[in-house]
Amino acid sequence: MAYGDNVDPKSRVVSIVLVGLLTAVMGYGLVNGLNISIVKKIAEKLDVVDVEEPPPPEEPPPPPPPDNVLPPPPPVVTPPSPIPPPVTTNTVQSVPTPPPAPPPPVFVPPAPPAPPPTPDLSAAGSPRGNPARWATNDDYPARAMREEREGTTGFSVSYDATGKITSCDITSSSGHADLDAETCKLITRRGRFNPGKDRAGNPQGGNYSNRIRWQIPR
Repeated sequence: MAYGDNVDPKSRVVSIVLVGLLTAVMGYGLVNGLNISIVKKIAEKLDVVDVEEPPPPEEPPPPPPPDNVLPPPPPVVTPPSPIPPPVTTNTVQSVPTPPPAPPPPVFVPPAPPAPPPTPDLSAAGSPRGNPARWATNDDYPARAMREEREGTTGFSVSYDATGKITSCDITSSSGHADLDAETCKLITRRGRFNPGKDRAGNPQGGNYSNRIRWQIPR
């Protein structure tokens, strides 16, 4: 607790009033040009009441000693901690991992059989009738017979899809132009063919080759 709290309230009021009067007189003196010595004399006449200091507080007496003093508690003996048993380590042998099983075989169905080949309906043409009758001894040129000229003429013809001959070529000459010319003339006029067939079975033309032997009858 501060000492100011024990001062008498009346003394405090008186001190405040005196300080106020002293301040007013000094201000008045300064304003009216009074002598500072006068102000000092007035200030000395003012009786300032000293504030009495309160006496120090009394110390409380010590507490009386207890009648019955309890003996101190016995010391606590901590039992020794039990020794843990030794830890045994079990060694586990690693078992080798078996290799992964091979994947099951993938069944691949057999490829479907190839479709049967389209039957080949193609066929070659053939002479219609007997080719030996296309030219006979009755067709022997008169001049060549008088001159007794003989020989064998080879020829090749082409025919269309109807079997009609469209061209004739001499492939080997008999040595006589009139006998060769008579050969193609007779073959073109008398020869006929059965047309051949393509792969689809449609009729088609073709070629034919043969020979005629010119020989004077005896």
